[in-house]
Amino acid sequence: MNALYTILLLISSNIFMTLAWYGHLKLQQTGISNNWPLFGVILFSWLIAFAEYCCQVPANRIGFEGNGGPFSLMQLKVIQEVISLIVFTVIATVMFQGQALHWNHVVAFLCLILAVYFVFL
Repeated sequence: MNALYTILLLISSNIFMTLAWYGHLKLQQTGISNNWPLFGVILFSWLIAFAEYCCQVPANRIGFEGNGGPFSLMQLKVIQEVISLIVFTVIATVMFQGQALHWNHVVAFLCLILAVYFVFL
């Protein structure tokens, strides 16, 4: 059960983080944040990133084998990176309609699957 909680929290944290990193660009495209000073954009992103940390930290604590979880530190990191790239890809293709997957992206994802396989050996 800890594995499921860890993965769900990592997915949530990566949604928040992707929105913190790139959401302000979408707001700028729509004209909402065109007049915001850079400090305002940073503050907006930090507020979203706070929600990310509220998911990321518990995910790592619950999932880490040193706390009774099922994953080593290396496994947690690889899982987080794979989830991060999947979440980014989904959000980028939905929010930024001009972004598309190409053959090299698919090959990169296959390499990530291999990375997950090897880290769990």
